[in-house]
Amino acid sequence: MFGKGSTHKGRGLELYVFIVLALISFLTLFFSSRAALEEFRNLGLNMFSGVRGGINEISSAVSRTVLSIQELSSLRLEHTELMERLERYQQLERTSAEIIQENIRLREQLGFSQTLVHRHIPARLIARDPNNLFSAFVINKGTRAGVAVNMPVIAFHGGTQGLVGKVISSGPFESLVIPLYDARGFVASRLAQSRYEGIVQGRGNPRDPLLMRYITSRARGEVSIGDMVVTSGMGGVYPEGINIGRVTRIHYQETDLSMEVEINPVVDFFRLEYVFVIFAIEEDVAFDEIAVTEGTEGIDG
Repeated sequence: MFGKGSTHKGRGLELYVFIVLALISFLTLFFSSRAALEEFRNLGLNMFSGVRGGINEISSAVSRTVLSIQELSSLRLEHTELMERLERYQQLERTSAEIIQENIRLREQLGFSQTLVHRHIPARLIARDPNNLFSAFVINKGTRAGVAVNMPVIAFHGGTQGLVGKVISSGPFESLVIPLYDARGFVASRLAQSRYEGIVQGRGNPRDPLLMRYITSRARGEVSIGDMVVTSGMGGVYPEGINIGRVTRIHYQETDLSMEVEINPVVDFFRLEYVFVIFAIEEDVAFDEIAVTEGTEGIDG
């Protein structure tokens, strides 16, 4: 019994070994042939071609995205540079337009200067005085140019000259001017048509009209809206005949001995830039002496 079992078991092992050897021989013959290798390669190509195509698409998309970002960044830089260049051009254009307008205004002032009868000193507004709540302003000429306290100041506006005010303080290079609309100022004046006299006083605000007071009641029928008011020359501060403004309203009572009128000043104080400080006739000699002295100092220097 025992001998038969051992024999049966040995035969089964031999069969197993035979099958394994046969399979190895078959695989060796299969892979050793050219056709088998081609089939294996085609199988690999079929398996990985889709993966490779996907990788190529992803790589192309990433490359296009990177290039688009770089191009967008470049375009943004170019846009910024172009905008800055445009801003510079616009600034140059504005500056050029301002220079042209400045030249026009200066030519107008020069033409007006040549028509003035009185000796004068051209000046420009450079500041408003905060201590006077902006009711006074600073000009860029002082005692070195011949400016002195109480000298009248006029301006050219709308084709005609008009009274601005007077100098109340003067330093070597700057002076302080009190304008007509200041409530502390008084100007001896006259109605140009009827020749009646009065006193012009401001109300402290350039938006408010001036007042001409103490006009005799006899002028009631001879004063009209639009009449020009000028300086009378009385008091020795303001020369005669300088335009102050035009009558816009008339106030009087039947029982009053005097009347008053409201005046719209000739000068637009909101757009005032250039002024002329003028000398009274009796001061012309002093002006000549100052000019000669300054000329000598310039030569010596």
